Amino acid sequence: MSSTNRRLRRTASTGLALALPLAALAACGGGGGTDASAEAGSGKGTISVWAHQGQKSEDAAVQNAVKSFNSSQSDIKVELKLIPGNDYTKTITATDASELPDVMEFDGPTMANFVYNKKLAPIDDYVSSKTMANATDASKSQGEIDGKHYGLGMYDSGLGIYGNKKLLDAAGVKYPTGLSDDWTADEFTAALKALKAKDSDGKTLDIQENNGLTNEWGTYGFTPVVWSAGGSLLKDGKAEGALDTPAVVSALKTFQSWKTYVDPNTDGNAFAKGRVALSWVGHWMYPTYSKALGGDLVVLPLPDFGNGPKTGQGSWAWGIGADSKNAKAAGAFLDYLLNDTNVTAMTTANGAPPATKSALAASPLYKQGGPLQLFSDQLAKPCGDSDITKNCVAVTRPVTAGYPTITAKFSEALNSVYGGADPKAALSKAARSIDQDFSDNAGYEIP
Repeated sequence: MSSTNRRLRRTASTGLALALPLAALAACGGGGGTDASAEAGSGKGTISVWAHQGQKSEDAAVQNAVKSFNSSQSDIKVELKLIPGNDYTKTITATDASELPDVMEFDGPTMANFVYNKKLAPIDDYVSSKTMANATDASKSQGEIDGKHYGLGMYDSGLGIYGNKKLLDAAGVKYPTGLSDDWTADEFTAALKALKAKDSDGKTLDIQENNGLTNEWGTYGFTPVVWSAGGSLLKDGKAEGALDTPAVVSALKTFQSWKTYVDPNTDGNAFAKGRVALSWVGHWMYPTYSKALGGDLVVLPLPDFGNGPKTGQGSWAWGIGADSKNAKAAGAFLDYLLNDTNVTAMTTANGAPPATKSALAASPLYKQGGPLQLFSDQLAKPCGDSDITKNCVAVTRPVTAGYPTITAKFSEALNSVYGGADPKAALSKAARSIDQDFSDNAGYEIP
């Protein structure tokens, strides 16, 4: 596997669904009728579980959780099926609800589409109140529709800017120490200019351009610019007037102006090899960057465009198939899967922030005083997907069955702007396309 493919796979495993599976969802019909509810069943017997095949260490964590659950009691037997990550969402999409498992993993942004197509059932009656109370608020935001929860995650995600302290200090650049003293967008631009003056090729920033922008990385990585400018991808079911406001247009012009400072990062090592001083990416690069920079690595929030710094969040989660005949047993397995032992094993394997309060507080990386405390601090201030105020930080991507269209049109607009297109024209075109699709699909209302 090439280094590019390895990077894309790692990105996918953190919950950033690749464009193809999400695009596949867009073609689904659905909706209408009543909410799909699984049958409680006896709480005993064999249940089927599907999960995505990620990194080997992640696969081992899931397999070990299943093995220990099966040996911990004799009432329920779990049969696990791992499906390659690149095919996973397409497989669920193409499978009739009656053929889906009792428990299935899904990538966060796909949830509403699966609910819309009656493939997921509410889990509130089947997981324990202890499990639900221990889930972080950010994690619950991703899994909730109209007060019902359809999924809970073992881990979450977050964005930041990794900095090379040695290069920042050499250029005389002062940088934030946390959320309370974040860079403004203008201060960030000034930092790029100061770094350029000390850089041999003038390229001082990595934005993972090597992964492309017309995919989920484009949306996940740079919607925080929109949110931080006071805009959103969707507001009250409409993109026009939310995505294409003057403040968002101005913010995207600033983003466009940074291209001159960006290293194309074709080898994936721009930051690790010290070619650039700053890298705009997520928690998943910490192991690589920490190993490369050691004590020179600093972790900073994204810049503030006026409405406070923002980050994306959300990742893979677990739910109950709408056609399950044994949801009680499914819930018992989810309770076990989301305990401290299994969540810690998984987040140790993939480096992601735990999505349970107890595991997050105990995490060597994410606890108070840990090297990635910033990501914890961000997730502790969730916005959900609609109430995006100045004081909250971690924003959930729109929880709607129309998300595949939103991410496709926004990432396309972002890439156009990055390539030199007029931000107002690109954003307005994207907003019109999103609204037309929502109009064609009755707003993707989930009954």
